[in-house]
Amino acid sequence: MTTDIKNKMQIRKAIFKQSASNIKECPKPTLPEFAFIGRSNVGKSSLINMLCNNNKLAKTSATPGKTQLINHFLINEHWYLVDLPGYGFAKTSKTSRTKFETIIYDYCKKRDTLVCLFVLIDSRLPLQKIDLEFMQWCGETDIPFSIIYTKADKNSKSHLAQNVKNIEKELLSHWEELPNSFISSAETKTGKDDILEFIDYLIKENNVN
Repeated sequence: MTTDIKNKMQIRKAIFKQSASNIKECPKPTLPEFAFIGRSNVGKSSLINMLCNNNKLAKTSATPGKTQLINHFLINEHWYLVDLPGYGFAKTSKTSRTKFETIIYDYCKKRDTLVCLFVLIDSRLPLQKIDLEFMQWCGETDIPFSIIYTKADKNSKSHLAQNVKNIEKELLSHWEELPNSFISSAETKTGKDDILEFIDYLIKENNVN
């Protein structure tokens, strides 16, 4: 996908709008939404901050499971970036995990303004069972999603390429075709332009003015 540099999407303004503990508390569904989700400690907050040019926008923590609510950020007064709770918390109770899963599933299935769900996968690791299960659920539920491989700077180029190739091979053993995917690094800003271009493309494709 190519975009004229002059017309390249840039996040000029990113404002925290509100947090919600369930879908009913979310902002009125009037703007397109692009949500980000992943296994805890996948680097979601760092990626969001990188995309928005604001290191303090989304809270980062060494403690997995920091995001426990649906967080809406208004971007350029035109669309919402949505930070969802992570799945697969290792140090939370079963009751808490069930609560977070309900929040996630309700949002993904019932939020009509969701244009694309970005599923974040740690590029350093083999495909994790929980990531595969979540993406399979997205496919079965007809939720539009793309993959973002995070922490690309932590790998050598050869190891990164081989690991992504292995993951895609495994995904193709379950699916007929692969979703869109992006390689990213919050440290080096790798993937920033490609992800924002894709969001811009989807906004225009959905005729959102």
